[in-house]
Amino acid sequence: MMRYIKLVNFEINRFSKIYLSLLLITLVSQFAGVIIVTKSLLNDARDIMKEERLSEAAYIANYGGIDFNHIANSLLFVGPIALSAVALIFYIFLIWYRDWFGKNTFIYRLLMLPTSRLSIYLSKATSIFLMVLGLIAFQIIILPMENALFNSNVPQVLLSEMSISTITIANPILSLIIPSTFTQFLISYGTGLMIMSILFTAIMFERSFRIKGIIMGLLYCGIAAVLFLAPVLMEIGNFYFYPNELFGLMLAIGIILTGLSVWLGAWLLKNRVTV
Repeated sequence: MMRYIKLVNFEINRFSKIYLSLLLITLVSQFAGVIIVTKSLLNDARDIMKEERLSEAAYIANYGGIDFNHIANSLLFVGPIALSAVALIFYIFLIWYRDWFGKNTFIYRLLMLPTSRLSIYLSKATSIFLMVLGLIAFQIIILPMENALFNSNVPQVLLSEMSISTITIANPILSLIIPSTFTQFLISYGTGLMIMSILFTAIMFERSFRIKGIIMGLLYCGIAAVLFLAPVLMEIGNFYFYPNELFGLMLAIGIILTGLSVWLGAWLLKNRVTV
């Protein structure tokens, strides 16, 4: 267990500089977005009131108030979230391939450690998952601050205040990364874990069989996708499931695919990947 924890800590430290950069970009970009977009919205509102000779009350009646949704849908707000997601998806591949293609081919030293290769596999998966949760926690922490800054910059008469829960529910991206219910949490992050384990297994196929492994990995990803989406595809074909049945089926298939992918990936790393 201690070796596993040390490996997780090691993997996180290797990505720490990029990770901290993502946090800093998110902080600066989103707060800048609050200030810039709010100023733009207020200028637009004043221009409309001047051109149409509207009072503030008439403007509210015709156009509605200014709410945080304008900020949450802006590029400065969602851009860092998308960048972080792309960076972590890219890191799913980098976390393995840099060990093979780095200057010192570190994978040889890593695979010769006196520990189970399953621990190496799980430590890489755990480090990525913890970094995902860290980014989400950071977003949850700064979102109320951004909302408070927005509310303080908009005149009360033009402001349509929104609670944090309303903001997350109203914005598709925020509702995906900050689930409002445990069921949504299982769907969002359970699916993410499943996809990561499938990609890890595809990488192990490639590392085990090289060119043939690329084809095997792509086939494995395709078969896994079809199996996971099978209940949805059956519904499209007029085979009806109740919502709870559909969720239960997809949850069960997701658990099976995740377990199978972890077992198969770990088996390939142990028996087919050599130093």
